Amino acid sequence: MFLSVFDMFKVGIGPSSSHTMGPMVAAARFLDQMRASPFKFAGLRASLHGSLAFTGVGHATDRATVLGLAGFTPQDYDHALAETTLAEIRQTRQITLSDLGVLTFNPETDIIFDYDVKLAGHANGMMLMATDAQGDVTLRETYYSIGGGFVMTEAELAAGKATDEGAPVPYPFKTATEMLEMAKISGKTIAGMKRANEESRGGAAHLRDGSKRLWQVMNDCINRGLETDGILPGGLHVKRRAKGIHDALLAERGTNQQAPHTINDWMSVYAMAVNEENAAGGQVVTAPTNGAAGVMPATLRYYLDHVPGASEAHIEDFLLTAAAIGGLVKFNASISGAEAGCQAEVGSAAAMSAAGLCAVLGGTPEQIENAAEIALEHHLGMTCDPVRGLVQVPCIERNGLGAIKAVSAASLALRGDGTHLVPLDACIETMRQTGADMSEKYKETSLGGLAVNVPNC
Repeated sequence: MFLSVFDMFKVGIGPSSSHTMGPMVAAARFLDQMRASPFKFAGLRASLHGSLAFTGVGHATDRATVLGLAGFTPQDYDHALAETTLAEIRQTRQITLSDLGVLTFNPETDIIFDYDVKLAGHANGMMLMATDAQGDVTLRETYYSIGGGFVMTEAELAAGKATDEGAPVPYPFKTATEMLEMAKISGKTIAGMKRANEESRGGAAHLRDGSKRLWQVMNDCINRGLETDGILPGGLHVKRRAKGIHDALLAERGTNQQAPHTINDWMSVYAMAVNEENAAGGQVVTAPTNGAAGVMPATLRYYLDHVPGASEAHIEDFLLTAAAIGGLVKFNASISGAEAGCQAEVGSAAAMSAAGLCAVLGGTPEQIENAAEIALEHHLGMTCDPVRGLVQVPCIERNGLGAIKAVSAASLALRGDGTHLVPLDACIETMRQTGADMSEKYKETSLGGLAVNVPNC
């Protein structure tokens, strides 16, 4: 099993990897299918199902679908051009593509939020259709946005999880048990094994440059969030708080007002800065999802800015270790809030971050596995219940607490020798089972929890 660090961590846009990035990616794939088809097309339609329908407006799923059909992709998204394009589509009720021509498309009627039909493959389902001049559907594809910006067609999902068709990698661990055994036999760290896997596919320069790019985007996102105030879009009138908290923390430095527990505020404010940017539709890195995008940057920024002896030379090891843990969670359970609740998003992010931090602080493979297990275990059962379907409440603060848990988990693991009662594999399987048992109203549908108990109008 191989999942690249650049699949786990993708540069994209907010507010959601599964509800914004995923539909945009699906639309781009559908355009490719249209280009390969012998038919002449005249129009486009889309229907959103399950969680994509219930929280689609709050997550800008409709907007992302339109932009995807207009040729936009998350990795090279241009906000100003997107706004201009959307305005033109609304006015003309047409999408114009250089190689597909003029296609009729009315955003008000050609995107259907189907709340009644849940597609069988995944909670995040959508159908994209192309029509002929008479309005008859001549091409149709079903896509599932399975979390973290990953998209699969109905056929791909039915074929199972084994979607990696590349050359074999040196350390193809599918479980944490296999990972630890390979580390013991090889004498390599988890990051070392993951690095060997990555370099066998993409080369050392690609890994080095790509890792630098990922951290640059993460850190830039933190800094933008720390420098920006105002009200977040969406109608809840949620005030950005990261800048104010950060300003207060800077003012308290060197005074007797800063208590020891204030370090928690630093961790939280880094994470909140990212998730406020995400909620505003800014550029973020899925880590492993947009809804949980603040945990890892916050943990890494905490390490670099607050831990004596920290070095930027260790960033790559942090990312590689985190990606290794994230791959195990995704392969054996889920990173999708619509599939398993927020335990799959912030819980996974905390486990990945705890492992990364433990690694750069000198932890053994056994201590790293323990750190990931502690962090994930103490997110088990966490629901996904965003108020009004927006990735704001409780998501922004939840990332801050996820970062605090990640640091605590790494610290606890480093105090031990790596032996512990609950294996990471058992914790991941427990998360999967808990997600399967969880009521759908707590899985990113905004039909339960805070979403119905907090006034939001």
